[in-house]
Amino acid sequence: MAPARTRVNSLHVAVIGAGAAGLVAARELRLENHSVVVFERDSKVGGLWVYTPNSEPDPLSLDPNRTIVHSSVYNSLRTNLPRECMGYRDFPFVPRPEDDESRDQRRYPSHREVLAYLEDFAREFKLVEMVRFKTEVVLVEPEGQKWKVQSKNSDGISKDEIFDAVVVCNGHYTEPRVAHVPGIDSWPGKQIHSHNYRVPDQFKDQVVVVIGNFASGADISRDITGVAKEVHIASRSNPSKTCSKLPGSNNLWLHSMIESVHEDGSIVFQNGKVVQADTIVHCTGYKYHFPFLNTNGYITVEDNCVGPLYKHVFPPALAPGLSFIGLPWMTLQFFMFELQSKWVAAALSGRVTLPSEDKMMEDVTAYYAKREAYGQPKRYTHRLGGGQVEYLNWIAEQIGAPPGEQWRYQEIDGGYYRLATQSDTFRDKWDDDHLIVEAYEDFLRHKLISCLPSQLLES
Repeated sequence: MAPARTRVNSLHVAVIGAGAAGLVAARELRLENHSVVVFERDSKVGGLWVYTPNSEPDPLSLDPNRTIVHSSVYNSLRTNLPRECMGYRDFPFVPRPEDDESRDQRRYPSHREVLAYLEDFAREFKLVEMVRFKTEVVLVEPEGQKWKVQSKNSDGISKDEIFDAVVVCNGHYTEPRVAHVPGIDSWPGKQIHSHNYRVPDQFKDQVVVVIGNFASGADISRDITGVAKEVHIASRSNPSKTCSKLPGSNNLWLHSMIESVHEDGSIVFQNGKVVQADTIVHCTGYKYHFPFLNTNGYITVEDNCVGPLYKHVFPPALAPGLSFIGLPWMTLQFFMFELQSKWVAAALSGRVTLPSEDKMMEDVTAYYAKREAYGQPKRYTHRLGGGQVEYLNWIAEQIGAPPGEQWRYQEIDGGYYRLATQSDTFRDKWDDDHLIVEAYEDFLRHKLISCLPSQLLES
């Protein structure tokens, strides 16, 4: 719906999380004249981009009573997409003249550079003043027409507060999904989830099987090859007879999925190949997890489908008082966070009107039916992929914003293609310099940068 002309409400809003989603949500809410409190359990902003060498005592993170480490970042991690398309629309993720030598100017920079960018963003828009650090939200539940938020600080002191609305931005890279492997209970080797991977040292001289061949699987398997005896990637997306040596390394093989594992330490792949392995690394993704949220059963997480949610953001019966930022994946994350946040902020102020509860539920039901008609598993409910342009442009239309730039969408399409076809070189070799030029010229035209970088001018 088109935005209305005047604001109606100025509300008291809780934001859960001060990562990339929570920071931009806080900014957009404040721009709509809402008062905002951001709850962050860490001591700094950045969310999943805050690296720690620590990992959890349970390497598979299955023990519900374990000490939880919230970061999943490994030491060698670099971005999967070009930085130009990654950033917020009005605060580009580009090298700046004032950056010192510690900053990473590569097109696919390290996780440290992403964290520095988020810290720059928080500083630029004075967001830190809204954040309560070392404060964990332990309960969110309806209280009449408002919301009760119970939090606990680092001293263990609990506090109950009432808010007009709650925006959930707690991320979804903390609760691992682990692959089902026939015979695993009697297999004698070690297992670890990528959530607890930091550096490859522990795999020295080992035979390692990595389950999963998307971003983290491809990264970690190549990281391990420098110290391991052999690394074998098992991927369910590969045809059953797949067995090939991957370029760029003499000890890395790609297989179809694991058929079974056995007491003698052997692992049998669907292609019939057998290896004696020391460790299995699960690069198998994560579960959406909201242990603090009590909606009397209205919102559920079933096979990684969070629902019911209108456009992945609003639960129809609880909208706009409760919303979720950042659930979809395979998309331009920061850009999506920004658009979703603008939509939530405008819906709360009354500048944008949501459909009725019944209409939103009709849309949710239709979306589920479409997913099933295409034969997509339930766990792919929040996977945008090829549908991201339509989704992001639709939200932009709701808030009266221009659609996403073509260069931005072309960069992510090309970025994912290179990731899939040249996983060993895609961060350092590309063929879309013209899109880099378009991006920087766009930033310059909108006065988001003061000049074109010298390397662009030289080329």
